[in-house]
Amino acid sequence: MSLAINAPATGTMAAIAAGLVLVGFALRLSELLPTRRGAIRAGPISGLFQWRVVWLTLGAVASILGLMAVGLIVGDFPVSARDALRTALWDRGGEFDFIVNTLRFPRVTVAVLAGMCLATSGAIFQGLINNPLVSPDIIGINNGAAVCAVFILAVGGNVSLLPYAAFVGALSTAIVIYILAWKRGVSGSRLVLVGIGINALLAAVITFIQVRYPIERVAAAARWQAGSLFGANWEDARTLIIGIAILLPLAFVLTRRLRILQLGDDASAAMGMRVERERLLLIATGSGLAAIAVAVVGPLAFVALVVPHLARLLAGNITGGVLILTALLGSVFLLGADLIAQRLFAPTILPAGVVTAALGGPYFLFLLARYNRAI
Repeated sequence: MSLAINAPATGTMAAIAAGLVLVGFALRLSELLPTRRGAIRAGPISGLFQWRVVWLTLGAVASILGLMAVGLIVGDFPVSARDALRTALWDRGGEFDFIVNTLRFPRVTVAVLAGMCLATSGAIFQGLINNPLVSPDIIGINNGAAVCAVFILAVGGNVSLLPYAAFVGALSTAIVIYILAWKRGVSGSRLVLVGIGINALLAAVITFIQVRYPIERVAAAARWQAGSLFGANWEDARTLIIGIAILLPLAFVLTRRLRILQLGDDASAAMGMRVERERLLLIATGSGLAAIAVAVVGPLAFVALVVPHLARLLAGNITGGVLILTALLGSVFLLGADLIAQRLFAPTILPAGVVTAALGGPYFLFLLARYNRAI
């Protein structure tokens, strides 16, 4: 038996190179954006905003729309840009309805929504622990969700229970980490160390499940654990929309409290904040966002780590506006990674998790080296 590996498509490689150059150019251009603040008032509601964040947010929205259009157009079955966009937007039931509205449109939609969840979750945990090297996949939250999901897949359980099982697993893991890290309060370094240990333990549990159950059941769990958008459907999108509608506004509201917590426990308590209650609420919100994404697309690596750090480089420390920008950049990152996964070795389709790891791994090493030099 021979194993053939397709060579990378030349056109795709050229597109990736052009995309990386464009991203680098955009990062340099972002330094020229205005940093002044503006004010908005609507009756009793008022607030401040940064023009830089506004322009970056508009750029992220434009990038999402462009990548979604590319995702509707490209594929093994040729569909023109006009036909793909027309079928997706208004001409339902036409010649390309199955290709566009059953296969491609749900996939790009799920990528947008899952990227939002993972990036927002990463921003919450990095801000809460005040460490750029932290994310829910590093401290065990993603694996907590994965243990329950893999168990259901391995025993042949009802797949519709995946989102609920993943949420319970992630939240239970967060609570265990919180309890084990407690010692007259919870410090960021202690929580990270406990989380890394729990993450290793949960990885061992997943491995045990995979070797314990029949291969035909474990195969589905292994494919899911690689992190993929293959087979994404509108039901997955609906699950993500419900989770985002509940948790993203809560994360936005909690951003101000997160900024106060970054001043330290003593200063936060002096300002009248119930520190541990607010910290636990933030952990639950971040865990919930990660769990919903993991339940649908699997434990995609490095999205929650890389994107919040990139948002801080572009727009500064976390605010409500920066949190929204982070969510949108998460969509851009995951959409781009999935398109690369689909077309780089076409017709062979890679799991999106392979590409996010290939892009995020080197960046993580760069962050680690930079963080070590800083301390």
